[in-house]
Amino acid sequence: MQTKISVSSFLFAALATALSTPPGFKPEVEDRLDLIVGDKVITVPGTSLTKAETAKQPGIGTSDVPLNGSSYIYMMIDQDVPANFANPSAGGRRTNLHALITGFKPTGQKDANGVYTLTSTSTGPIPYVGPAPPAERPPYAHRYVSLLYEVPETLTVTRTQVGQTFGFDLAAFVKTVGLTEPPVRANYWNVTG
Repeated sequence: MQTKISVSSFLFAALATALSTPPGFKPEVEDRLDLIVGDKVITVPGTSLTKAETAKQPGIGTSDVPLNGSSYIYMMIDQDVPANFANPSAGGRRTNLHALITGFKPTGQKDANGVYTLTSTSTGPIPYVGPAPPAERPPYAHRYVSLLYEVPETLTVTRTQVGQTFGFDLAAFVKTVGLTEPPVRANYWNVTG
């Protein structure tokens, strides 16, 4: 019986480390989106960063293979917003959409860090807002999940289709805009208030 527990534990740990999304996040995504913060490339999901490091929108790309789709949507979601701002440690957690930016296209070029970058001239419909988690006792690391969806070049996303940013419902958004495929890439970082 001990062997079965060890093998099961090993398999669970291997699966958890293979994911580019936090444990329990749906949808699970294996392929990593590289996040470029200043001169750093965030390749390890769950890397801890500061508010200052994440104040500006990260660059995005891939270091394993270049993407070849015609258009992508990038979004970043805080999974750990306190439901009670007056007493953050009391009550549950909810989501907050920090960015939803359309029109990302592969450049086909590697940057100085060896990352095949994607760029967009769009700033929305939800412009990037850097992490600003509140101070909590004990300290609480917020998980900021970045997702990249491949979409038809003709897809338009309006602010109305996004819905609320506090309490953002990813599944409802996906259904509203008609995304039929899961994200192609993901990554996340942690920021503590």
